[in-house]
Amino acid sequence: MNITILDGYTLNPGDLDWAPIHELGNVTIYDRSAAEEIVERAKDAEALLVNKVVLTEAILDQLPNVKYIGVMATGFNNIDIAAARKHNITVTNVKAYGPASVAQQTFALLLSLVNHAELHSQSVYAGEWIASQDFCYWKTPLTELAGKTMGLIGLGDIGSQVAQIALAFGIKVIAYRKHPTPMQGIEMVSLEDVFEKSDVVSLHCPLTDETKEIVNQERLARMKRNALLLNTGRGPLINEADLADALKNGIIAGAGLDVLSTEPPKPDNPLLSAPNCIITPHVAWASFEARKRLLTMVADNLESFKNGETKNVVS
Repeated sequence: MNITILDGYTLNPGDLDWAPIHELGNVTIYDRSAAEEIVERAKDAEALLVNKVVLTEAILDQLPNVKYIGVMATGFNNIDIAAARKHNITVTNVKAYGPASVAQQTFALLLSLVNHAELHSQSVYAGEWIASQDFCYWKTPLTELAGKTMGLIGLGDIGSQVAQIALAFGIKVIAYRKHPTPMQGIEMVSLEDVFEKSDVVSLHCPLTDETKEIVNQERLARMKRNALLLNTGRGPLINEADLADALKNGIIAGAGLDVLSTEPPKPDNPLLSAPNCIITPHVAWASFEARKRLLTMVADNLESFKNGETKNVVS
């Protein structure tokens, strides 16, 4: 089998071993592929492995040898699924490879907003502690999480892990899920209640037509003035202009975001200049351990296809 990886760098910048893929066929690996390079690079491939490379109908029409597309991620909106079906191309994705890592990043963002450890460390290295008249000082108010309420939108693999961590902090957890499943220690509530009652709202739902911009001006206005918003899900869950306005006008106290609507962001993204907004470059999934699991699961998907089986098929 001829296997081409079109954008392998983010999964494996050099600290992992592609051996599980090499065992399955003749492998060609590109760190990145521009749109105009895809057809030439993929023309001889029977299997394509992609992360964020966009495979449109026009591209797939020019790749008659391709029988399999393995998405090296959970989201597969970069693949024209209808076109893949038209060409009898099997498309798979990978789920649940990194709930622990994403949950960990969720709390890294939250702790950055309430403890500001990096801000205070920078202050120390700038000489402010040496110059202080007191044995301690703080640059911004510090907040204790115990006793606060965290509202989760979505309660799947990641949301459930976030809930368990929150409970360990002594945080009350409420959650909204379209099809609620009772979980010990978690109160299932309406979407409106999540926004109105939470000190921290954290997004863990999939991006659908129904959830796109689920965070908007109206719902932000329902939140407490001291509330925080976290997003380690998908950028378009938030109307970014509305959130930027809410931060600038003190409608909510802060936001911690690992994802944006366009990645990398454009220079004019309003959140880049919004106050009390921490943004990380979509790294929640990218721990070494999670990427290693992901690579193994990508190989497992491809091996199953090669053996005439189906696993994690989305088309």
